[in-house]
Amino acid sequence: MENSQSKTGFIAKYAKITTVIAVVFGATSGIFGSLTGASSMAIGFWRLTIALPFFIIPVAVNGEKRAKLKAISAADCLWCFAGGAFLFGHFFSWFNAVKLTNIASASVLAALHPLVVLLVTVFVYHKKVGFKSVAAIIVALIGGAVIAFSGAGSFAGGDLKGDIFAFLAAMFMGLYFSVGDSVRKRVDGGLYVLLVFTSCWICFAVGSAATGTQLLGYGLMDYVYIVIMAVVCQIGAHAVFNMCIGHVSSLYVSTWEAGEPVFATAMALIFLGQVPRTYEIIGCIIVVCALLYYNRQESKNEL
Repeated sequence: MENSQSKTGFIAKYAKITTVIAVVFGATSGIFGSLTGASSMAIGFWRLTIALPFFIIPVAVNGEKRAKLKAISAADCLWCFAGGAFLFGHFFSWFNAVKLTNIASASVLAALHPLVVLLVTVFVYHKKVGFKSVAAIIVALIGGAVIAFSGAGSFAGGDLKGDIFAFLAAMFMGLYFSVGDSVRKRVDGGLYVLLVFTSCWICFAVGSAATGTQLLGYGLMDYVYIVIMAVVCQIGAHAVFNMCIGHVSSLYVSTWEAGEPVFATAMALIFLGQVPRTYEIIGCIIVVCALLYYNRQESKNEL
C-alpha cells in the first residue's frame, strides 16, 4: 500500500465506500456490452481510446508525475504491460461472453477470478492456504458448474461458448489482479493505471488491425453505449479499483468484486428483462457465498 502519500485525498479517505460504488459501476458493463452492436475488438479499442486521455493529460502537465513515471523500473514497466495484456484478455473474453450467453451466467462465471489469484498465491508466491479457503474454492467451482450446465439444453444456441468465454474472462482477471497486487506496492496508482491501460489499448489496436475489425460505421447508439462504458466502467470501475488498492487491502476489493454478479443479474432483470433460470439463481448464490467466505478467511489470515 501507499504509505508515502497523504491520507487526506478523497479515495484515501473513502476508499472502502468508493470500492463498493465502483463495483456497482462495473456491473453495468454487461448491460451496455450486450446492447451495442459493435464487435468485441471495437468496444475494447474505443473504450480504452476514450478513457486513456484522462490519465495521460494529468501526467503530461505535471512535472513531478513525469519524473515518477521515468523512475519506474524496467521490470515494473514490463509487469504493468503484462497486466495490460491480461486486462485485454479479460475484456475480449467478457464482451464475447455477454453476447453469447445471458448476463447472469457470464457475471457469475467471470467472478471466479479470486480462484486464479489463490493458485498464483500458492504456486508462484508459495504461501500457505488454510483448509477453509480450499473448501470455499471447491464450493465455488461446484456453483460455477451448476451455472454452466443449467444451459445444457441450449448449448447449440451458444450458451456453452459464452460460458467458456466468461470463464476465460475470470482467468485473465485473476492474473491481472495478481500482477496489480504486487506492482501497486511500488508504483503510483495513476501511473499504474496509465501503463496498464496503454498496454491494453495497444493489444486492442494490434488485434483490430490483425483481424481487420471494423472500428467505424456503427450506429449512433452503439457509440453512445461505448462512451458510457468508457466513463462508467473503464474509469469508474477498473481505474478506481486500482487506485483503491493503494489504500485498502486487495482482498477487500476482491470481496466486493466477487459480489458484482448480484448487481449485474438484478440490472439484467430490470433493464433487459433477462429472467435467470432456477439453477442459475442457485449457482449464483453458491458462487457468491463461497467467494465471500473465501475472502473472509483470507482476510483473517492477514491479521
